[in-house]
Amino acid sequence: MKGANDKVVLSLIGAGGRGTQVIQSIKQNAPNVEVKYVCDVDAERGGNVIQELGKLQGYEPKRVSDMRTVFEDKDVDAVVITTPEHWHALAMVWACEAGKDVYVEKNVCLSQDEGRRMIEAATRYKRIVQCGTQNRSADYAFAAKEYIASGELGAIVTVKAYCMLPGTREWIMKPDSPTPEGLDWDKWLGHTEAVPYNVSRHKAWADWWAYSGGIHMAGDASHVIDLARMALSDPDLPQSVYCGGGRVIFDDKREIPDNQTVVFDMGKYAITLESSQYGNYLYKTPQEVRFSEKFPEWSSNCTRIEIYGTKGLMYLGRHGGGWQVYGGPDWKVLSEKTGFFPDDAHHRNFIDCIRSRKTPNAPIHQGVLSASMINLANLSYRAGKKIINLDPVSGAITGNEKAVALDTLSYRDGYKFNQ
Repeated sequence: MKGANDKVVLSLIGAGGRGTQVIQSIKQNAPNVEVKYVCDVDAERGGNVIQELGKLQGYEPKRVSDMRTVFEDKDVDAVVITTPEHWHALAMVWACEAGKDVYVEKNVCLSQDEGRRMIEAATRYKRIVQCGTQNRSADYAFAAKEYIASGELGAIVTVKAYCMLPGTREWIMKPDSPTPEGLDWDKWLGHTEAVPYNVSRHKAWADWWAYSGGIHMAGDASHVIDLARMALSDPDLPQSVYCGGGRVIFDDKREIPDNQTVVFDMGKYAITLESSQYGNYLYKTPQEVRFSEKFPEWSSNCTRIEIYGTKGLMYLGRHGGGWQVYGGPDWKVLSEKTGFFPDDAHHRNFIDCIRSRKTPNAPIHQGVLSASMINLANLSYRAGKKIINLDPVSGAITGNEKAVALDTLSYRDGYKFNQ
């Protein structure tokens, strides 16, 4: 166990926009942290974050293109994985096997088997794994959980989660083309099918089932579902899942829909999820609310959660939106708590847990359960908008062979789990 002031050596794997934000936040908000490597298979990425980290720590991290170089370096204590989603599980498991602690972005996995392997690896190798679901480090999220657990909201009747993002764009499939200089396309594809380079795959990977669960579902609704689960004291997987929807704005043959409506049967109550990307009349929590003691305008907040109890209704926001409970015949505020955007706290918690070996706020088993709900919703849609039932003991999909087949991923040589 490291002491409270011992240096923690990190490496970034995946140097896109989110990776740049996370690694800089960790460096700025946690003491005695150094970044030794920035790893990306695309030579065009990483230059800016390398320069900025150089200013913060006095030397520039070394740029590498193969994550296995990072895993082999005994000086590295932990890695931050912010690759496209199809790399999350394999990279995390490899890191754990190499003795590294891990920060892994959402959605943490794309199949039930990947999730199981991630939990097993973290457990077997006694690794600290923090998922990038930062709402779990928000003080107001803990307070919402305590309020509901106290019974003040009454028995939970139903939960409505929203991730109705504003705007969308038309998608045009570009033709295959030569791989750009400086990009290792084979490594970018990883375990997925070896296909010719295509800029529509490379730059719009969140529009393909092979690489993502969708920009609004896996990219954003995963946060909303995870926060709802936390507030409800982390229920297990649902008994059944149904997802409908389709492409509403542009019928452009894209694989992933821009509109999905999901029903999760949790037993005594249901969770519904409206996840979409269209319109310009709903908005994420604005910056002036995220870092203040204000509340969002709930009716136009596109990532709100509504938790209906027998004694009141809780509006719960992400991005620092806080929560308010309304009830009574005169529809007044019964309780409330403001909140602040929790990224900094989440990143500090990761470094604190590396040193203390305590369980982080967003442990891998909860990250997998939340990701599984998103993945099951997508499987229901992809299997013909059919209900998916789950075995109550094992959590395995029952009675839907197509969904099982879609959930069974293939791995190419060189990009496989070791066990």
